[in-house]
Amino acid sequence: MIAEDFPATLEALARAGFQSIELCSPVAYATLGFGGLAKYTGAELRRIIEDAGLTCESAHFHMREFRDDHDAALAWAHETGIRHIVVATLAGPATPTMDDVKRAADEYNAIAARTARAGLQQGLHNEGFELSTVDGERTYDVLLRLLDPALVTFQFQISAIGRGFDAVDYFTRHPGRFTSMHVQGWNADAKTHAVVGEDSLDWPRIFAAAKTGGVRNYFVEMSLDLMRASVPYLKSLGTR
Repeated sequence: MIAEDFPATLEALARAGFQSIELCSPVAYATLGFGGLAKYTGAELRRIIEDAGLTCESAHFHMREFRDDHDAALAWAHETGIRHIVVATLAGPATPTMDDVKRAADEYNAIAARTARAGLQQGLHNEGFELSTVDGERTYDVLLRLLDPALVTFQFQISAIGRGFDAVDYFTRHPGRFTSMHVQGWNADAKTHAVVGEDSLDWPRIFAAAKTGGVRNYFVEMSLDLMRASVPYLKSLGTR
């Protein structure tokens, strides 16, 4: 839908009740539906988003973009109105050593420092490498210690609960370290996505803890039918 008609896709999201979106870089995510956005300049994307009545201050990038042409990624973010530069994973080995994790953290701290000098905020998601273990400890936990809190914020993937990552635990133990989270209803028995509010998660507790964690943006990341069906419950949380 994004590749075929980006304006219409945004209008559909706005009609469903969403207020803000998170983009993916058309360079890194070209084969995942975002390649069609490359025909627009950043300024054109920004105008299309605003015309739909939405905002967008966060986008996902790939590590190779920062390694190959960091300046180009930052320029696109500025032009599009992106403030938060997020990578899904630092893309380290599946079974890292502690030296691997330290090298990844050092590289990302350096990348984040350059991003900060450009007036933007670097963030890190939790997928792949971050879900691995090192010396009997979660790699994600080690990264929370090694990555500079002044330079790197975190975005929490709720469905990582399927790998034992409790959002409430992380938000509570690391206050102020998180900027956003990906909201996904999760059926613990079937280990599949489900409509938010019709799943097995305690959402009032998660959202309360998210405030402690520092979360400001909540991006629903599921298939469009599940996203639409989740809107009434998500709106109801604001009245509780």
